Amino acid sequence: MTSYLTSRSTTDTAPRGSRPHAANRPVRWAADVVSAMREGARLRLDYGAPSLWRVDRMIEEIRREGTPYAAVEGVLWGFGAYAGEVIVRQTGAEWCATGGEYWISTPDGRLWDPIDEARRCFTGQGSLRLLCQDATAARGAGG
Repeated sequence: MTSYLTSRSTTDTAPRGSRPHAANRPVRWAADVVSAMREGARLRLDYGAPSLWRVDRMIEEIRREGTPYAAVEGVLWGFGAYAGEVIVRQTGAEWCATGGEYWISTPDGRLWDPIDEARRCFTGQGSLRLLCQDATAARGAGG
């Protein structure tokens, strides 16, 4: 995978629009991983919740190949940002940032860390699909 996703300290260049400033980097990482997966792995990611099943499988394949964490850390950030963007689009959540860490806050007031969940997926302990399912379930249940 390419290293452009590992550079988390670069200046944000994404247009701000009406989204919070904290969204700039994760939105860019998500877009980068969508592009990289489309071109490199022929995997189409459409920001829909069902696409997270494919992302979980991709992370599982990378893990099974024995790829060192350091070699895929940036890609995992991208996958986590992508999952976060799926949740943002499904629930109206917002990106938040503090000290270089990024998470999302859903309208029901809960905080979610999709980037950490991508790391957990890589260790076989997490699922971006299930994270999204949990984050969107509260919305369907009325909060």
